[in-house]
Amino acid sequence: MAKKSDKIVFLGTGRRKKSIARVRLVEGKGSIIVNGKPLEEYFGTDVLKVIVKQPLVATNTLDKYDVICKVTGGGFTGQAGAIRHGIARALNEANSEYRPTLKSAGFLTRDPRMKERKKYGLKKARKSPQFSKR
Repeated sequence: MAKKSDKIVFLGTGRRKKSIARVRLVEGKGSIIVNGKPLEEYFGTDVLKVIVKQPLVATNTLDKYDVICKVTGGGFTGQAGAIRHGIARALNEANSEYRPTLKSAGFLTRDPRMKERKKYGLKKARKSPQFSKR
């Protein structure tokens, strides 16, 4: 929790795959800004917008906090997951009563799945070259 110009700010860091999101929750009207752009402008598909808003909807705080986040690395899906994780952590810091709701929904758990490394003799992580008997 940090205090900035008479407003209390709650911080949370979210990660997924190669994406890292730094999230700030400020009391406000419910605007979500990602990398200086509104949520609707940054993410094209509706599915990603829903993923980002999930922790706020689960705790009924969609109109209570403004979300400002900076996200780097990865693709859009990983970034949306990282923002969701960061928002959940910041909400947990804001009010510990949200913890059971966020925990049961799985928003506080870091998704451990990563890209598998490429192996020698193969074209990708598991794809092998075409086999021919002769």
